[in-house]
Amino acid sequence: MNKLTPKAAFRKLAALYDRMVSAYDEAAQHVGLSCENCENNCCTSYFQHHTYIEWAYLWQGMNQLPQERKDTYLQRAEEYVARARNDLAAGNRPRIMCPLNDDGLCGMYRHRLMICRMHGVPNKLVKPNGACIQFAGCYRTQELTKDREDVFVLDRTPLYRDLAQLEMGFLGNKIRQLPRVDLTLAEMLVSGPPSLHGPAGR
Repeated sequence: MNKLTPKAAFRKLAALYDRMVSAYDEAAQHVGLSCENCENNCCTSYFQHHTYIEWAYLWQGMNQLPQERKDTYLQRAEEYVARARNDLAAGNRPRIMCPLNDDGLCGMYRHRLMICRMHGVPNKLVKPNGACIQFAGCYRTQELTKDREDVFVLDRTPLYRDLAQLEMGFLGNKIRQLPRVDLTLAEMLVSGPPSLHGPAGR
């Protein structure tokens, strides 16, 4: 793929996100899954994200916000990062509310990241080496499907493959120079927009 301008890359990413949402909705319908009144809010799950293009797109959304709201999210993100580090140092997996969650709703819904769109339904991912990773779904999904044999499993492989292609198009030759992204959403906010000009990638 040729090097994409940020505008073109974000347009393609938004279209891919729409496909992810459609695939998720179809899988959720098969399962009978609804997030309404769920006691296990996935917005407290400790997710790490791995692409520069999503990181940059997240910040595109941040920069469209009123300054006061942006400052609120950044303050929450700093608190999240500090708490998460303490939890990890104590050997515990963090369960902290996402800094973008406003009374149960995502404050940047249009710019939410891939895992926020795909988490919950049964799915699988076939890696380039042929190994298959399977996820049974969130707690509610597992309860809904525990006695069923006809469980619909979403194959997220083509969606992830297309995201990887977009990442390559977004970074171009710099993909060989930049370190791997392995950040929570809060860390992406605290770190600021990704720098694509130096070896640190920050």
